[in-house]
Amino acid sequence: MKQLSLLAIVVFFLGACSAPNKPLKEATFTNRDLKVDSEIMTPEVLWSFGRVGSVAVSPDGKTVAFTISYTKIEENKTYSDIYTMPAEGGDYTQITFTKGGEFDVSWRPDGAKIAFLSAASGDVQLWEMNPDGSQKQQVTKVKGGIEGYKYSPGMDKIAFAKSVKLDKTVQDLYPDLKYADARIEDDLMYRHWDHWVDPTYSHIFYIGYANGSTVGQATDIMEGERYHSPLKPFGGMEQVSFTPDGKSIAYTCKKKTGMEAAFSTNSDIYLYDIQTANTQNLTEGMMGYDIAPKYSPDGQYLAWESMARDGYEADQNRLFMMNLATGEKKDYTADFDQNVHGLTWTADSKHIYFTSEDKGSNEIFRFNLADNSITQVTEGIHNYNSVALAANGLIATQTSMKHPTEIIRVDAQSGEGTNISKVNEPLLAQLKMGDVEKRWIKTTDNKDMLVWVIYPPNFDKNKKYPALLYCGGGPQSMVSQFWSLRWNFQMMAANDYIIVAPNRRGLPGFGQEWNEQISGDYGGQNMKDYFSAIDAVSKEPFVDEDRLGAVGASYGGFSVYWLAGHHNKRFKAFISHCGIFNFEQMYSTTEEMFFVDWDYKGNYWDTDNKTAMRSYANSPHKFVKNWDTPMLVIHGAKDFRIPYTQGMGAFNVAKMRGIPARFLYFPEENHWVLSCHNGILWQREFFRWLDTYLK
Repeated sequence: MKQLSLLAIVVFFLGACSAPNKPLKEATFTNRDLKVDSEIMTPEVLWSFGRVGSVAVSPDGKTVAFTISYTKIEENKTYSDIYTMPAEGGDYTQITFTKGGEFDVSWRPDGAKIAFLSAASGDVQLWEMNPDGSQKQQVTKVKGGIEGYKYSPGMDKIAFAKSVKLDKTVQDLYPDLKYADARIEDDLMYRHWDHWVDPTYSHIFYIGYANGSTVGQATDIMEGERYHSPLKPFGGMEQVSFTPDGKSIAYTCKKKTGMEAAFSTNSDIYLYDIQTANTQNLTEGMMGYDIAPKYSPDGQYLAWESMARDGYEADQNRLFMMNLATGEKKDYTADFDQNVHGLTWTADSKHIYFTSEDKGSNEIFRFNLADNSITQVTEGIHNYNSVALAANGLIATQTSMKHPTEIIRVDAQSGEGTNISKVNEPLLAQLKMGDVEKRWIKTTDNKDMLVWVIYPPNFDKNKKYPALLYCGGGPQSMVSQFWSLRWNFQMMAANDYIIVAPNRRGLPGFGQEWNEQISGDYGGQNMKDYFSAIDAVSKEPFVDEDRLGAVGASYGGFSVYWLAGHHNKRFKAFISHCGIFNFEQMYSTTEEMFFVDWDYKGNYWDTDNKTAMRSYANSPHKFVKNWDTPMLVIHGAKDFRIPYTQGMGAFNVAKMRGIPARFLYFPEENHWVLSCHNGILWQREFFRWLDTYLK
């Protein structure tokens, strides 16, 4: 149930705005100069923020290229363009003004060109242009388009991802039945996340490159293999890396199919030798996720992100390295009780920067190869989501509960951050945001739990407010300083609700023991943590204990269903988005079987498995006799992680029991709600339901 990011999602959300004093071209759209009527945020204002997309620092570290998107609400469409600005800060310059938009921006290794993906020619292809936006040139002309790209260090090759058809369709089997509309499946993993699995596989290719053009024929380094690289559904070209000498390509792949793939997280790092066409498994015998290989610039080490246990998607994400001279592999985070994400080598190969969850925020850390030490660089109430090197420090992206993504220049020594993009300052300056408070609350087993409390704008301590318990998803996803177009705490606060958002058991950032406690204990301690959080905050004189609601998505949606059968009349309204209602049905119909098999600790027919039986005994559908509270159920038809029949089951039962209930169903949405008009509808129905029962 982890919520990560697909290329298709990136394409959708990238868009455009005009830089200051830059004449707006007809093909693009911006609402940077939007004037709002009220200081209180609305769903329409939420969808009007500029959204920073891909960010790339030039090889000399002096210039940042990035995308910004803006949504034209009346068209239900997002526009994207590319901008540049000095890494030291200053005005940014819009360098593309296109209707179709660009994404996946990078710099050519020599810094002479900015590269990007665009569908301007019909299919998605690699393009280049000068740093001022002039002389656009299409580089690849791959039939069917490409899904990602990467230059070799010497700029004589390009690696790219492309889908290759290897399996037969119904029409291939029965050419005379050209109007047949059916699928024939013989194994598991026939659908994934939000799509039915095609007869195609994403493969890595390489092709020669010179002076802005490809040279010769492309070579499929996975020819004939029925596996994906990058990994589906969310992997990108961060999972592919040329060796510093450009003679080999390291790539991430889970070389399993069918039921074996459905139950396993065992991906490996493979090394393809371009001269010999031989492939070597560099992480053979390492059983969990091994992803995102990154070579040190001096060619002495290969670093990657690694999990130890097969089938456990929320295992500790470790920094592993291989000494390329000796072949020795070592975990360099054995004493670091946190995760690592987004490894970035320094130019001298002496340090690696990465981000990590840390007690309710995402921070930047630095690993020192000389003494194997790890130093925390930043600290604050924010999320750093990526980090790159610049000429004088670091360039990072940052969000918080008070602002969307911005580009931040970070002093590598002091950790001080400066917003250099300021994309959303004009709109934020017109809005009143609620205060965000960090509290530590005792749990039933006497542990300290971090709970975020978000207050309404213009909060008056002498008033009494309704309050919402936010139940986090994942389940192992930290309740951090994120910004969302749906689960936006400022949007909730703007509607005069106090938000209680606990980092209950089963979340990273508080040590692996805290993170792992939830597996095999659904309905256990983490549910008590929810009660501890809402009970503590509801005692405040400004909270109306008779107007409490509980809301959540994914695991949070399951939490709402479970709370509905156990809350002892604490709550007056519930909202469950894409939640698990029936564990047996979930186990039998989800796609990545490793998730439910690990977290439930087994299947529902193994009655001798006591831990699994305890899990299934806590399925929310077994407690519907206790339901007595109004329930809004939301689900997307293309959610294959938690099929929409889970939501239907909960809604139907509520209605049959005579409980006020509503079903908000999106035929074209998945686990998330991605389109603008659907997103605004989501917000309107969310508050229409809560206001009915809590105000």
